Amino acid sequence: MTRFWLVRHGPTHAKTMIGWTDLPADLSDTAALARLGAHLPEGAPVISSDLVRAVATADALGPRPRLPHDPDLREMHFGDWETRAFVEIEAETPALIRAFWESPGDVRPPGGESWNDLTARIWAALDRLQGTAPDVIVVAHFGPILAALQRALDLTAEATFAHRIDNLSVTSLRFGPPSQVFAINHQP
Repeated sequence: MTRFWLVRHGPTHAKTMIGWTDLPADLSDTAALARLGAHLPEGAPVISSDLVRAVATADALGPRPRLPHDPDLREMHFGDWETRAFVEIEAETPALIRAFWESPGDVRPPGGESWNDLTARIWAALDRLQGTAPDVIVVAHFGPILAALQRALDLTAEATFAHRIDNLSVTSLRFGPPSQVFAINHQP
C-alpha cells in the first residue's frame, strides 16, 4: 500500500475564493521549505496539481523523481465565485453560499463543482497513484487534502471541514483496508 505525503502548496495571500485561478505561491520562507523537504521521504516521487502554486512548491522541495503534473489534483473549481470575496457572494446569493459551506455535498457554485464532485475527482487520482511507489509526495491544495482525509478517516464532509490544513503542512495517510492516518496538518 502506498503512503501518501500530502503537502499543501505555499501561501498565495489571496483573501478571495481561489480554486482553479492560477495564482503563484509565496515561497520566500526558505527555512520552512528546507524543513519540509528534509521531513519528506528521500527518493519518493513527487506529483503535483498543474496549477503554478503547486508546481512551484513541488519544485522547491529539492531534486526528487517527478511524475507528470495532474490537473485532477487541482483545488475545487469555484466557477463564477472564483476570485470573489465571501461577503460579496453572500450579498448576492446568501442561501446558496451558506448551503455550499454548511451542507457540503451536491451544492455547486454557478459554473463550478460540488464537494462530491471534488472528492470523486481526488479519490480517482489517488487510486491511480496507488502502488506506483511505497511513498508518494502529492503537492496539492486545501480541498484535495481534506478529500483524501475524509476518505481515510471515513468522515462526513461536515466533520472533515473541521480540520485545518495550513500552507506547507504535511498530511500523511494510507488507504486500506485498514486505512491509516499518520499526521494531519504537520508543520515540519
